[in-house]
Amino acid sequence: MVGTNLKAEALNLMERRSNLEAEMDGFPRSDIDIPIVRADRHRLAELRNDHKDVTEKISQNIEALHSSKVTRASAPVRGSGALEGANNEGMFANVGASAISAMEVDVTVNRPFAMVDEITEASPAAEDGLQLGDQIVKFGNVESGEDLLPRLSVEAQRNQGRVVPMVVMRQGAFINLTVTPRAWDGRGLL
Repeated sequence: MVGTNLKAEALNLMERRSNLEAEMDGFPRSDIDIPIVRADRHRLAELRNDHKDVTEKISQNIEALHSSKVTRASAPVRGSGALEGANNEGMFANVGASAISAMEVDVTVNRPFAMVDEITEASPAAEDGLQLGDQIVKFGNVESGEDLLPRLSVEAQRNQGRVVPMVVMRQGAFINLTVTPRAWDGRGLL
């Protein structure tokens, strides 16, 4: 009995081997260089992983950048209130800088109290060179403190048509600017 089973199993295996040999006919293919294909697939996998890593780092940097802006905007300086968004749009979105100085800045309080988040075309800001992201440290005699919006408005109105010194922080460096509050087609004097 054992012999018949072994004989049947051997015949079965021989038939299976013949089928496999028939299927393998033509392999390895002479028109494909398998080591090069493997190397190319490996390089593609590396590139995909590197792309994924770079994309994640970009995402983290953008997230950190935006979270720092939100933190600055939501953390008022000495009770001054946040000035980003619609509240300061008419006041600082259109502030221009007519002269930029690379001289040292003498600032007693070097903490920004507002950020330029919009500049309208043909505004004094666009004409005078104020840039998006500039953080306002001093406008005329106004620095951070209580009742900022009314003080800023009075300073702009009082100096209409005259040059007003301004200190901004741009990319971590303090810069002296001068702006001239003036009437234009948009809202506000600046």
